[in-house]
Amino acid sequence: MFQRIMLAADGSDYSLKAAEKAIFIAKANPTSKITVVHVVDELPSRTDVMDAEFQPRDIPEHRKSQIANVRELLEKAEVKFEMKHIFGDPGPALVHESIDMKADLVLIGSRGLNSFQQMVLGSVSHKVAKRAKCPVMIVKE
Repeated sequence: MFQRIMLAADGSDYSLKAAEKAIFIAKANPTSKITVVHVVDELPSRTDVMDAEFQPRDIPEHRKSQIANVRELLEKAEVKFEMKHIFGDPGPALVHESIDMKADLVLIGSRGLNSFQQMVLGSVSHKVAKRAKCPVMIVKE
């Protein structure tokens, strides 16, 4: 059923919950593979810029380590997976990646923003659900 599962991850508790659901789905179909997508903002952080080795299109190791907890969970579950770190604005970047990889399903955690925060910030999960070309599962607390 779901062969290509895309898991949006940022290392938060919400993305860990989404990872648990992705594992559950992947275990139901042994031929499926989970692609963990971690989006890093285009603008480097102050810590990144202060690093003497920093190259503008490199993703620093401390950013990659943000989702180490997701990797550990997937390794422990013994499911097939790969990790991708990409640059961009999270909503559009996740949609673009889901289309590029021809995802059958996207899983993403929900932070549970209040109505004011949603109005001002918008929700990444809402943006992905609205624009993705495949089913999107928003995993709540």
